[in-house]
Amino acid sequence: MIDSSPAGKPTNFVTTLDIKIADKLMQDLINQGFEITKPLYTLFSAKKKGISCTLYQSGKLMVQGKEMASFMEFYLEPHILGNFKFSYAHLEIDITARIGIDESGKGDFFGPLCIAGVQAEGQAIHHLKTLGVKDSKSLSDQSIIKIGNKIRTEYAHHIVKINPAKYNELMIQFKNLNHLLAWGHATSIEQLANRTGCQNVIIDQFADERVVIRALQRKKMEINLTQRYRGEEDLVVAAASILARQTFVEALDQLSEKYKIEFPKGASMKTIQIGKKLVQTYGSEVLEHVAKLHFKTLDAIMKN
Repeated sequence: MIDSSPAGKPTNFVTTLDIKIADKLMQDLINQGFEITKPLYTLFSAKKKGISCTLYQSGKLMVQGKEMASFMEFYLEPHILGNFKFSYAHLEIDITARIGIDESGKGDFFGPLCIAGVQAEGQAIHHLKTLGVKDSKSLSDQSIIKIGNKIRTEYAHHIVKINPAKYNELMIQFKNLNHLLAWGHATSIEQLANRTGCQNVIIDQFADERVVIRALQRKKMEINLTQRYRGEEDLVVAAASILARQTFVEALDQLSEKYKIEFPKGASMKTIQIGKKLVQTYGSEVLEHVAKLHFKTLDAIMKN
């Protein structure tokens, strides 16, 4: 049962649990910083700022508080209840069959450019929520790898990984990053559409929408394409963003291991410092194999 305020925001949630899991629930809440008390007729009551949880001897669980939404979505539902009735009651999820596409690494001097696609439909889209899927930019690297491994196992997907040496070669050919990105998007779309038969595609818009359309036309593909800003708000696109980011993060770790130096993300002053150390150790030729050479960062690294 869910009660809402006049503004439509949930104020409390009530359900019934098997009291066999009471000890696990209480320990989890302690680990999350809740203070535990044991009022009359309860197994326990747990409180911290913005949230209270009370488990009664009958098995009835009541959750209240202004901070309850994220607690429900990211802990109680996936780890205790095993469903998302609370979250879904306030968020309509599109379960139409579709392919989501996103990329990672385009703003990073070191490492590859990675474009990933995921196909899902029906209850499989609800299941993405259960796995913890959301925009990869809001997740830690550890969470990205954990969730990404589950997506790889359970969903049709395709990943285009363009390592730095190949990236630099292709940039000479395409002469424009957006054209290279469009080719990568179109390639992932082509592979997944051919494998699954799905013709509906959503991507996070990164350029003039005609750029991707032309790339698909060159492959003679007829696709129902939706391009939108903040595309990662779509669960299937968010799943693709996680796979792309996982591929990038793991590739950067592999470079760090190979060259015995920690490669930073982005294109910051630390990036320049690491670039200078690499050149001193391996010579300037090494950059072709670890970095995207059209970045202005290259000029800063090569300055004496």
